[in-house]
Amino acid sequence: MKLSPDLIIFRQWGDVTLNATIVFTWAIMAFLTISSWIVTRKLSSKTVISRWQNILEILVTWIQGQIKAISHSETYRYLPFVGTLFIFIAVSNLLTIVPWYQSPTGSLSTTVALAVCVFFATPLFGIMEGGLKGYFRSYLKPTFFMLPFNIIGEISRTLALAVRLFGNIMSGSMIAGILLSVTPLFFPVIMQAFGLLTGLVQAYIFAVLAMVYIASAIQTHKRKDTKDAEH
Repeated sequence: MKLSPDLIIFRQWGDVTLNATIVFTWAIMAFLTISSWIVTRKLSSKTVISRWQNILEILVTWIQGQIKAISHSETYRYLPFVGTLFIFIAVSNLLTIVPWYQSPTGSLSTTVALAVCVFFATPLFGIMEGGLKGYFRSYLKPTFFMLPFNIIGEISRTLALAVRLFGNIMSGSMIAGILLSVTPLFFPVIMQAFGLLTGLVQAYIFAVLAMVYIASAIQTHKRKDTKDAEH
């Protein structure tokens, strides 16, 4: 049993390795791109719409609602990033029902890459909202001596975001593999269904935490604007 899709090697050219993480990540990207094109190429504003457009609208509306509840601001700026994170992780985890498939989120390199995206997106959105000077001033609050601790906090929560997703996906795969080898078929099937539910929950948690970090970056500027307005 492979603990990580990184260990499944398809081809190798010297120091360049083509492993399952890379193959399945690009496969998911291609699947989502093609699916999005198929669903959105004939969008309609009429009363009667296709089933796929209806599903897409429900999903987008739900994600917008979650972003609105967390950020208390307009969702158009954050929807593409947070929505893409959720859909990519959810699809990656749900496809585990496909034989021979290995979820890229079972690789620490993938979860770290996703967490790094959040790490850079957080200050980017904060700067877009409050400006470069206003955002980086927040690292000096309440005093200048908090600067290193605030920076360490940013790095540690990024690491925690990556390890949390990786650990949950990897442990679920390990438990399912162990049960499949020592018990009859029925019980592992239940565990597989539970694993799919866990995969969706992990995608939701990752996206929500990403939005919480972004919201914390933009709320600093909003609080400053509110105080200025009161004065």
